[in-house]
Amino acid sequence: MARRRVAGKDICGWLAVDKPAGVSSADTVEKAKRALTARKAGHAGTLDIPATGILAIAFGEATKTIPFVTAANKTYRFTVRFGASTDTDDAEGSVTDTSKSRPDNDEIRQALDQFRGEILQVPPNFSAVKVSGERAHELSRRGEEPVLKARPLKVERIELLQRLDRDCAEFELVCGKGGYVRSFARDLGQTLGCLGHALKLRRTQSGPFKEEDCLSLRDFDDLAMRSEGAASLLPLEIGLAGIPELRCTIEGASRLRNGSPGEVFGGQASYGQTAWASLSGKAVAIGTFRAGELHPHRVFKRPAGGKAP
Repeated sequence: MARRRVAGKDICGWLAVDKPAGVSSADTVEKAKRALTARKAGHAGTLDIPATGILAIAFGEATKTIPFVTAANKTYRFTVRFGASTDTDDAEGSVTDTSKSRPDNDEIRQALDQFRGEILQVPPNFSAVKVSGERAHELSRRGEEPVLKARPLKVERIELLQRLDRDCAEFELVCGKGGYVRSFARDLGQTLGCLGHALKLRRTQSGPFKEEDCLSLRDFDDLAMRSEGAASLLPLEIGLAGIPELRCTIEGASRLRNGSPGEVFGGQASYGQTAWASLSGKAVAIGTFRAGELHPHRVFKRPAGGKAP
C-alpha cells in the first residue's frame, strides 16, 4: 500500500520568527506551516513558553541544515530576580526557598567569572532532558526528583548589563548549544548565596539570524493571504553560514546529487572537515572534505528558494 503524501507545498528556506511569550515553539512552527501551507518544517532550538525572541524555522530541504544553526552560538538577554528559588528556576514555578541577602554589583561581576569559558551546567528539573527514558519535566510534575547530570557548555560571554533595582539585574549571555538560561539564574543565585531565578528571557540572536530578520506572528496572517508568501523566506544557504563553502563543477554536482564523492575547489576547508558544496551559489550537498573531493552526507534535492540574505 502506497504511503499517503502529507498535504502542503514543497517550499524551501528559512524564516526567523519573533516568538511572543505564552506560545510554545512547536505551536509557532505549526502557525508558520499553516501560513505558508508548507509540507515540512522544523525549528533550530526550543524557546520556553514564557520566553520571547528569535525562533529560526526551516522549511523543506532547509531542514537538513537545522543541526548547524542549532549548534551555533545564541545570544540572550535575561533578568534574574534575587532572593528566591523556584522549582522551575523561573517565575512560572512555585517558590521553594527565600533569602534576605542581596549582592552588590561588584559581587555579581566577580561571580560571573565562574560562568565563562568551558563550564559544566545541570539542566533545570523542568526540562525536556531525558532521564531513564522519561522527560525530566514529566518526572518533576509527578513529584519525583530527576537526577540530572552536568553537561559541558561553552560560554563565549556573560555580562551584567544593568541593575534594575535591589532585587533584579539584567544580563547578556552568548553561549553554544545546550545552554539553559534558567540554570544560569539558579546557579548565579546559589554562587552569590542569595538564591535566584529567571524573571524574563529574550533570545536576540540565533546563529546567523538577528532580530532585524524576524517576522511577528501577526505577519503570518499577511503571509497566508499572499500566494507568493514563500518568497519571504531566507535562502537555505543561510543555515550553512557556520561551515566552509566549496564550489563544484556541473559534473561534480551531478556526482554529489547521486550520493558519490564529487570534485570541489576553492574555500578554506581542511581535510576531514564538514563543508558544503555549491553550484552557482546554490547548495548541492553537505559532506566531508577529503583530498579535493566532498564525500556527501546530505544531498539537496532542489536549489534553495527565497530572497538573498
